[in-house]
Amino acid sequence: MGRFELADRGTIFLDEIGELPPEAQVKLLRVLQEREFDRVGGAAPIRVDVRVIAASNRDLTKAVAEKTFREDLYYRLNVFPVHLPPLRNRPDDIPLLVHFLVNKFALQIGKHLDGVSQETMRRLQEYPWPGNVRELENVLERAVILTTGPMLEIAADLLPAPATEPSGDLLKPESSERLSDLNGLGKTPLTEAPPSNVGSSGPETLESVERDYILSILHRTNWVINGPRGAAKILGLHPNTLRNRMRKLGVSRE
Repeated sequence: MGRFELADRGTIFLDEIGELPPEAQVKLLRVLQEREFDRVGGAAPIRVDVRVIAASNRDLTKAVAEKTFREDLYYRLNVFPVHLPPLRNRPDDIPLLVHFLVNKFALQIGKHLDGVSQETMRRLQEYPWPGNVRELENVLERAVILTTGPMLEIAADLLPAPATEPSGDLLKPESSERLSDLNGLGKTPLTEAPPSNVGSSGPETLESVERDYILSILHRTNWVINGPRGAAKILGLHPNTLRNRMRKLGVSRE
């Protein structure tokens, strides 16, 4: 049984829908339009009733214009988009996320923590979180592992102060997160705008800022791309997407 057959009369979540190859887009379009599919080796179509929630970190309207994503599939999916601003634009959500994630990791590791210090919470709310919630999760997991006292403290090397505040409009096409219900789709960017460099002469291009930020993350992970602590995880990108972006920006390890 395939995923859609298992999800009959239920919900299926299609993550990274923008990475779907063209041949799979055709098959997905048929399932959404006709509500049926052919099982591999089957003799008759199988009908299903499935609610679809889909997400992508790509600008799908741009992908449609570039002919890498089917227009008919995009409009079939883009029925009820839900926009989620980047984490830096909703600092009031950070304490809720911090307490949830700290309790989760403490339970997994077997530690008892009384809470998070006020100074740590202040720093977490002031940090711009270019990697969004996935970066927050990564930082908190490391902090819970390393902490030895009853209160969670984030050391400076785990959460360095940003050199400058990133522009809220930087990478605007990817500045919102969308989940769509009832066969809907939107954009779910997991990588937000990188901070601008300090001391540069003249305005920087978007590509140069993006390149510098990717390089900083790669240096931080010792050029590890895959894995739970790799650069792709921190940036919220599929590893292949990150590699393609590195090639486009001319990022390579000397």
